[in-house]
Amino acid sequence: MSGDQYDRFDHAFSVPPMPSAPPPAPADGVRAVAVAVLNLSGLGLGYALTRRWLPAALCWAATAALLLVALPADPDGVPGLALVLYGVFLVAVAAHGARVGLRTPLTGPRNAPLALGLGLLLLVAPAGGAVLYDGARDEAIQQMLLDRLDEANRLVEAAGERPFDSAQPDYRKALAAYAALQADHPGSRAAERVPAQMKTFYRTVGISYGQGDHCAAAAPLKFLRTVPKSLPGTDLGDLKTWPDDRLATSLYECASASLTAGEAGWTGQFGELLTTFPASAQAAKVEPAVAAAVTKTQKDLAGAEPCAAVERLSTLSSQIDGLPAERTAFAGALDKDAARATASADTGAYTCGVDQYRDGDFKSAQATMTDYAAGHKSAGNTALAKKIAIAAEIAQTVPAAGKKLPTTRSGGSISVTVQNDSPDEITVLYTGPVTGSFVLKGCGNCKAYPLSSTLSPGFKPCSSSSKKYPERTISLPVGTTFFLHKPKRGLDTPASDTAKLESGYIYTECAYTTQGLGSLS
Repeated sequence: MSGDQYDRFDHAFSVPPMPSAPPPAPADGVRAVAVAVLNLSGLGLGYALTRRWLPAALCWAATAALLLVALPADPDGVPGLALVLYGVFLVAVAAHGARVGLRTPLTGPRNAPLALGLGLLLLVAPAGGAVLYDGARDEAIQQMLLDRLDEANRLVEAAGERPFDSAQPDYRKALAAYAALQADHPGSRAAERVPAQMKTFYRTVGISYGQGDHCAAAAPLKFLRTVPKSLPGTDLGDLKTWPDDRLATSLYECASASLTAGEAGWTGQFGELLTTFPASAQAAKVEPAVAAAVTKTQKDLAGAEPCAAVERLSTLSSQIDGLPAERTAFAGALDKDAARATASADTGAYTCGVDQYRDGDFKSAQATMTDYAAGHKSAGNTALAKKIAIAAEIAQTVPAAGKKLPTTRSGGSISVTVQNDSPDEITVLYTGPVTGSFVLKGCGNCKAYPLSSTLSPGFKPCSSSSKKYPERTISLPVGTTFFLHKPKRGLDTPASDTAKLESGYIYTECAYTTQGLGSLS
């Protein structure tokens, strides 16, 4: 076979080259729409049926990225930017798929209407997924709100372990959380549980009352009375009035204990009780408690500390008068209690003065008895009060004069003459078996003696025959009498003398002034 024959043979059996891509199909609008709709599912099925694997993989990656962002469902939902970008991406791949599908034959379901139907059916999946996602998101929101409720509940529980003053900010924070649930999410499961949770809230805040600590319970109970205003529209039922009777009881019990102990805080608590709950059973017990306190303190006048009882009665009177005007239902009885306390304090001053004298507090005894005598000129013990005041004044200079309580005894068998050799008026006070006082006018032609002359052994005041000394003679019993010569001028120092009087003698006392020292002897 010749070379030309071989060439003809090879040429006859040569294989034409394979095309690099399917030949373009005739334009088909239904197929284009089918590919576009299949791509809208986000699964890239339109690309898969047209054997465009790289764009299909891009669709799968974009959908997977969206799922990573969206799942698990979050109360805030999918970020808006992610949804916008994904939506733009789907529109782009749908448009691109339509262009590809217009002239590219399909694999698998070659019937374009069938592929379109499949695409439309697959669109249900994203829509159903969106519905399911919304449900999951709603549940996530419910769980978030329940978590907020639990957090508020834990805050209340922890606050219940601390004193109210330090716990109050946490109680308010929890209350604000409950209010926000009610106002912002009224249909949520958490909001529906708030009314039931408020029972625990009230019991926790008011725990001091349950423990019997009435003074500590008042502040939290007042706080609980403000809770309904913080939860408008919330059906609290009986909780609205839950603190009222407890607060009234706490105010009464705390004030009553304070009143019994002699403390000052009871007036504010009784005043608040009478003002806030004037018709309560607790308010009706205020006046009897006050009356009992006055009676008890009156009895204390006969005890070991009558002066304290007098002071307490005076304080009680002013405290009772300070109770609020809203106490009208008990005003008459309380006014009588105040008047009774004042009268008892007034008359008890005598007992107080006696106690001060016996305790050696002569300065206080003098002041007390002087005031008492001035205010009770017709009282039966006024005369003795005056004598005790005299003896107390002497005892401040001569303590021995205060060893015995003076009596109302007067007169005696021994004459004692007191003369004034001083140019100043003097008051002579004396006490012993008999107590009294009198005033001697100043000696008109008398002068103060130089100190040097009074130190001379032969010094004798009231001895000049040319002078007429003012004098007073009194009768005293046998025994020791203490004298005090008190000058009218406050700058002069009183002089004292102790005389032991015996029968058969006549006694004289002489008062004189020492020059330059401001003293009376």
